Amino acid sequence: MNEKSKLNRRDFVKTAVGAGMALGAAVVSLPAKARIIGANDRIHAGLIGVGGRGTGLLREALRLQETENIQVLAVSDVYVKRKNRAQEMCKGEGYLDYRELLNRNDIDAVIIATPDHWHAKIASEAMERGKDVYLEKPMTHTVEEARDVHETVVKSKRVLQVGSQTTSSDQWWKARKAIQDGMIGRLIMSQGSYHRNSEKGEWNYVIDADAGPNASGDNYVDWKMWLGPAPSRPWNADRFFRFRKYWDYSGGIATDLFYHVMAPLNICWGEAQFPYRVSGNGGIYVFRDEREVPDTFTLTADFAAGHTLVLSSSMANDTHIPGLIRGHEGTIVMVPGGQFESKVEYITVTPQRIYKEEWVKKWGSEEVKLMTEPRPSHMQNFFACMRTREKPVLDSLTAYKAQATISMAVDSYREGKILYFDEQKQKVVTKPPRLSPAV
Repeated sequence: MNEKSKLNRRDFVKTAVGAGMALGAAVVSLPAKARIIGANDRIHAGLIGVGGRGTGLLREALRLQETENIQVLAVSDVYVKRKNRAQEMCKGEGYLDYRELLNRNDIDAVIIATPDHWHAKIASEAMERGKDVYLEKPMTHTVEEARDVHETVVKSKRVLQVGSQTTSSDQWWKARKAIQDGMIGRLIMSQGSYHRNSEKGEWNYVIDADAGPNASGDNYVDWKMWLGPAPSRPWNADRFFRFRKYWDYSGGIATDLFYHVMAPLNICWGEAQFPYRVSGNGGIYVFRDEREVPDTFTLTADFAAGHTLVLSSSMANDTHIPGLIRGHEGTIVMVPGGQFESKVEYITVTPQRIYKEEWVKKWGSEEVKLMTEPRPSHMQNFFACMRTREKPVLDSLTAYKAQATISMAVDSYREGKILYFDEQKQKVVTKPPRLSPAV
């Protein structure tokens, strides 16, 4: 019997995802039964979404099975070919419906690498089932979803690590300490970029021509399940295989790439911050295919503490700008080449001309190199925090604040207006929520 036939035999209200559907309702109504994991206990994990990124995370988890005392028991994907491939890799169970994986009481951790529009729903359901979550970036599809996921973390007391792996590199933590030590004086501006260039245009991944909801065997895709909370649409292979080009499932450059800049900067600043005012600009200048998201995009944001952020990106030119933070008295360069996912041997701190003499007396030279040190990988940190119940590197509140800035930039671009964040109400608004001397 092929996978499609198996699916149709069930009373598959399961494949519907409305709040009142049978299995979906069961997921959120059952009490959490979290296992207390001791230092020597084996952690059992499941992985949901095993496309390109998900397969990479699966490989990493399998590499860590012995050193971190974990075991991948199950995988889930709506595309049978991907599910079967991942199932063979981990020698575990495979499911087309992610809720069957969540219903397993023997799974302690869930790694989520689905398209963005599924992140919030699956992460919240997993935590409500008592499972800790490693959630691939971006945290969610919208600001509101990020707030909801953070609130679920607080209520459920689960560990949630958002998967911007670069935040586990040491340069951001060295920059954070330099700012706290007063090396650059008052923080006034941060800048970063994420640039790429390719002949076919970004996110134009290979399409499996035989795949689809009417196919059988390995080629079957549960398209209705994949759409989930997104608007209902007829099967579209470009949307399935190249989802980052479409607003229904992604925020394009901002959510796919700027998250790798926003999350580290929030760590550098010492205390993660919600934006006060955000503007997103750009356009589709080169890759005029089916895409809805811009191929060139900029983000500017002001923060109530009194500093500004400028991010630059194009998918049609791969020249970066340096990743740095400007203070009134000095400057920190964390990423000279501008690629925020790059690890560096050291970061540099230099004084402003008007403070040079005093600065050199205090810090010893006109350029101070702060050497970086090895740190556990992002996934290692997640599994360690499952045992200690400590806050992970990219915790839900820091991740929420980073998501707010980038998702507001997307909405600003699409709506053609500057947007504001009202911290008291925890919502995006179109008018300044307060008067602030800093902004």
